[in-house]
Amino acid sequence: MKNHNLVECFEPREILVEHRPALDHSGQPVDGLHNVWITLNNPKELNAYTTTMLKEIILALREASNDRAAVAVVLTGAGTRAFCAGGNTREYAEVYAGAPAEYRQYMRLFNDMVSTVLQSDKPVICRVNGIRVGGGQEIGTACDFSVASDLALFSQAGPKHGSAPDGGATDFLPLFVGIEHAMYSATMCEPWSAHRFYYLGGLTEIVPVLRLDGNWIANPMVVTDRLLDEFGRIVLGEWKKGEALLQAKAQMAKAVTDLSLLDEAVEKLCTRLLYTMPDCLTKTLESLRKHKLEHWDRNRETNRAWLALNMMTEANAGFRAFHYGTKNEREANFILLRQRLAQGARWNEDLIREIAPWVDQEIKVGG
Repeated sequence: MKNHNLVECFEPREILVEHRPALDHSGQPVDGLHNVWITLNNPKELNAYTTTMLKEIILALREASNDRAAVAVVLTGAGTRAFCAGGNTREYAEVYAGAPAEYRQYMRLFNDMVSTVLQSDKPVICRVNGIRVGGGQEIGTACDFSVASDLALFSQAGPKHGSAPDGGATDFLPLFVGIEHAMYSATMCEPWSAHRFYYLGGLTEIVPVLRLDGNWIANPMVVTDRLLDEFGRIVLGEWKKGEALLQAKAQMAKAVTDLSLLDEAVEKLCTRLLYTMPDCLTKTLESLRKHKLEHWDRNRETNRAWLALNMMTEANAGFRAFHYGTKNEREANFILLRQRLAQGARWNEDLIREIAPWVDQEIKVGG
C-alpha cells in the first residue's frame, strides 16, 4: 500500500499526536484499531495557535485521515482551562499587525486547516476542555461533533479586537443556532456557557468536570446565572443576587477539576462510531458537511483578502491593544475612534496612539 501523507516523517513540536486504542462496547481495546488524538499544546497561552501550529494541525489531520487503522479523530487542547483561545495575539501584534501581505499568507494556512477538518475521511470530534473563543470557536464548529466540559465558554472576539469572525463563524454559526443568535454572538462577543450553547444546538453533549467532597457537581456559576435570569430582579433582589454569586464562586474555589467524565464521553462516542460501516460513515459525513462547505467555499478567499487588508487599520490597533494591554485595559477607545473617524482622521500610528496609548509605550520600550 502507498503512503499518501504529505510528508514522510512528521515530528510535531507544538501539538501532540497520540494513538489511543479503539474500545468496544465492553470497554476493551480492539486489536489493530485506534483513535487519533491531536492536542493543541500551548496551555500557557490558552492553546492559542501559532503559525507553526497551524501547519502541524494540517499535517496531523491529513495523516489521521489517511490512517487505515483510525476510527475517529479527537481534536482537543492541553490542560483544563482552554480548548483554544484563537489566534496567537503575540504573533498578531509582533509579526502581522500592519503587514497585510504576510497576514494573507497566514490566513491561507488557517483556511487550509479548517478545510482539512471538513475534508477528513474520519469523523472529527472536538473535545472541549475549556474556553473555545475566536478562531478556536471556528475550528470547533468545523468539527463534526463537540463534547464539552460544562465549565467551557464559547464566544467570538472579532469586533471587540479589530477583526471579523470570518474564519468560519459567519459561515457555520447560523447553521447551528440560527441567524439571530449567530448575529448576536458574532457582533457582541459575549460568551455563552456550555449549557446555553448545548440548548441552542451547538454541542453534541456536555458533562460535569467539577468534584466537591467526592461528588460530581454542575457548574455552579451556570446554575446561579439561570436562577438569576429567571427570578433575580423580581424575587431575590440585587442583594440576594450578589450573595448567590459569592456562594457559587466559593463552591468553584473548593471544587477539584476532573476531566475523566469528559474523556469517558468522548471515548463512548468514538465507540459508537466504531460500530458503523466505514465507507458509509465517511459518505454520510461528506454529505452533511456540504451544508458547511457551501458557505465556507463561497466566502473563504474573499474573507481572507479582507482580513489581510484590515491588518492596516482596525486589526493593527485592536490586536496590539489586546496584546500589550493589561488585564483590565485591552480594548481600544471605541468612542474616541468613532469620533475621530467622523472628523476625517486617517488611519496611521498617531490615531492608534490616541485610541490605545499603551501601545505607543510598548513600541518605545521595545525600540
